[in-house]
Amino acid sequence: MADFLTEEHISKQLLEGIAAYKKKYPSNADAVRPKYPYYGRKIWEEAISAVLSGANLLLEGPKATGKNVLAENLAYVFNRPSWDISFHINIDASYLIGTDTFDGSKVVFRKGPVVLCAENGGFGILDEINMAKNEALVVLHEILDYRHTISIPGYGSIDVNPATRFLATMNYGYAGTRELNEALASRFVIISMPQISMENLERLLLYTFPSLKPKWMEQFALLFEDLRKKVEAAEISQHAVDLRGFLDAIRLMQNGLAPSEALEMGITNKSFDSCERRLIDDVIQSRIPETLESRSLFG
Repeated sequence: MADFLTEEHISKQLLEGIAAYKKKYPSNADAVRPKYPYYGRKIWEEAISAVLSGANLLLEGPKATGKNVLAENLAYVFNRPSWDISFHINIDASYLIGTDTFDGSKVVFRKGPVVLCAENGGFGILDEINMAKNEALVVLHEILDYRHTISIPGYGSIDVNPATRFLATMNYGYAGTRELNEALASRFVIISMPQISMENLERLLLYTFPSLKPKWMEQFALLFEDLRKKVEAAEISQHAVDLRGFLDAIRLMQNGLAPSEALEMGITNKSFDSCERRLIDDVIQSRIPETLESRSLFG
C-alpha cells in the first residue's frame, strides 16, 4: 500500500506521519485488505491528515463516491483492525456498547462493537450515521467528544485507546435518513466526497479487470459517465448510478454472461419504473451493442 500511496503522489510528510503512527501504535491484528483501492490524491491527503490529527472523520456525499471504500483503505493503510457498524433501525445503545448475557453458569458482560473498537485501538466505520436513532446518538455523543471515554451502566467506564478513530459515512436521499444534528456534526471533521472522475474510473476498471480490452474499458467508463449526466439532468433517478452494480455487471460478463443481460442485472433492474428502465437501456445500447458477446471484451 505504501507503493500505491507513492503512485498517488501523497506528500512525503504524510507518508512519514503514517509510518510514525504505525510505530507508535503497533497492531497485532492484520488489517483487512480492501477489495478496491480509492483513487484521488486530494481526498487521500485530507483523510490521512485527519487521522494523524486524532480527529474523527465524516465522509459525506452521494452514492458511488467511494465513502466506504476510502474508510476501508484508511484502516488498511494504518494497519488497524476495523469494526463496520451499519445504523439500521435495530441499532440501539445496548448493541453498540454491549449487554449482559448468560454464559451457562453466570451473567457476564458481552462487549459491543463500539467498546471492542475503543479498547483495541481500531477504526470504527459508522455507516449511514444519519440513520442513527436517538438512543444510539447518545452513545456516539459520548465516545466522540474530547473526553474519549465510554460509560457502561453497572460496569463503570473505559478510556478509549488513543489509536482509535471513528470514520462515519452518510448521504441524503435514502429512506430513513435525516439531517445530522449540530452536536454530532461538531465532533467530526468533514470531507465532501467528489464523484469519481473518468480517469480514476478507468484506473479502477484496470485494477479490477486487468484483462478488459482498452476499447471496452473506455466505453464502460463513458457509459457510467452518460448515466451520471442523465441523473444530474433529472432524466433518471440515482438508482442507475450504482458503482457496485456496475462492477458486478462486468464481473458477470467476465464469467460468460452476455453484456446486455449483465448490465440489465447490475444497472437497469435497479430501477423499478418501466419508463425509466427503457431510458437506461437506451443509454446502455448507445455504448454497448446488444449483440456484443462477453468473450469479445477480454483478452
